[in-house]
Parts: sequence; C-alpha cells; structure tokens
Amino acid sequence: MTVKLDILSDPICPWCYIGKTQLDRALAQRPAHPFVVEWHPFQLNPEMPREGMGRREYLVAKFGEDGADTTYGQIADHARSLGIEADFDAITRTPNTLDAHRLIHWAGLEAVQGPVVDGLFRANFVEGRDISQHDVLADVADQAGMDASVVLRLLATSEDEQMIRDRDAHSRKMGVTSVPTFIVAQKHAVPGAQPVDLWLKVMDEIIAQLAEEEAAGEEAAPKE
Repeated sequence: MTVKLDILSDPICPWCYIGKTQLDRALAQRPAHPFVVEWHPFQLNPEMPREGMGRREYLVAKFGEDGADTTYGQIADHARSLGIEADFDAITRTPNTLDAHRLIHWAGLEAVQGPVVDGLFRANFVEGRDISQHDVLADVADQAGMDASVVLRLLATSEDEQMIRDRDAHSRKMGVTSVPTFIVAQKHAVPGAQPVDLWLKVMDEIIAQLAEEEAAGEEAAPKE
C-alpha cells in the first residue's frame, strides 16, 4: 500500500531545497517507505518579471539593506550545519520560475519529477545558474532523461502556463501561504523544512498503521 505525499515548492526557495534534502535523507533510511511523491507549483514571486531581476536588488526590496544579508546569512549557516551543499553568493539573478514549474509538470508526465527537481535545486543553489533560461532548463531535463529538444520546443510556446498559474492560485485559495508545504495522504499539512527525525517518525507511524490495516483485512477475509 502507498500514501500520497504532495509537495508544494518553488525551486528558488532555499527552505524548499533544505526541506527536500532532509526528506531524501529520511527516505534513504526507509527504503520500503510508503510515499508516492508529487510536486506542485507555488511561486514565491508570482509577479516577478519574466526576465527576472538582479539578486541583490530583489533581496533589498524584500528584506531591506540589512535584512538581506542577515536573512540569507542565517539560511546559509543552517544549510552548512546540516551538511547541505550551497553557494548563495553564486546566485546573481532571481528568476521568474513559471517555466521551471512547467518543466516540473512535464517531468511528472514522464515519471522523472524527482531528478528534475533535484537538478533545478542544484542549478540554482550550487551552480548559480539562472533557471529561467531555456537552455538551463533543457540541460536539467536532459540530465534527468527527458528529450531536451522537445522541452525547448515546449518552452518556446505558452503550453501549460495558465494551468500552472491556476494551480498556484488554487493552493493559495486553500490556505497555503508559504513553502515548502508537505501534504500527507491528502489530509495532513506539514509546513516548513522538517528534520530527518520527524520524517522517520511519520513514516514509521504510517507503516505501522498500514500493517495493522492489512492484518485486519486478512482476518476479516472469508476462510476457504
């Protein structure tokens, strides 16, 4: 039996990157975990110009001159304390992520969402690449096993743009205000970048519950 784990995220969100890394570490410790993961779009900056903007300009506008350094300094320290690779100084632009979310959606159709999300996080937070650029997105797609030429052709159109905007708006209407947000079994929302131990506890509880339900089903089954 499986349990759906829906993740609302934005590939330029540092807490989403940290949260996924922590989740992945927990999943690696439970190879028989019950989760089936699906990624959903949520833009931190839905009004961002399609061409993006300079990183420093963005941070100062959002956090103020002093707050920009303090906020990302704390995030960098936290990532470092967890052994998570990141180079925040390498990020020179803050992109619009609509096209990145389109790529994640298409990756889902080919069952490679995980590798594509990993690739986007790495491109942004480790390599300092602009993930609004179509060649960067095509490269991420190619490394995940997708056809880069098809991705480039799709990116040159408006295919699925409105669908991504509508899904983002729906999440906000349902009360999601920040990411990452993890929704377990379409019932329980877990906001924020959670530690490995919490995910291990959640998985162990689910595994035990599923085992109990399976045993109860076997007992209730008619004997031949």
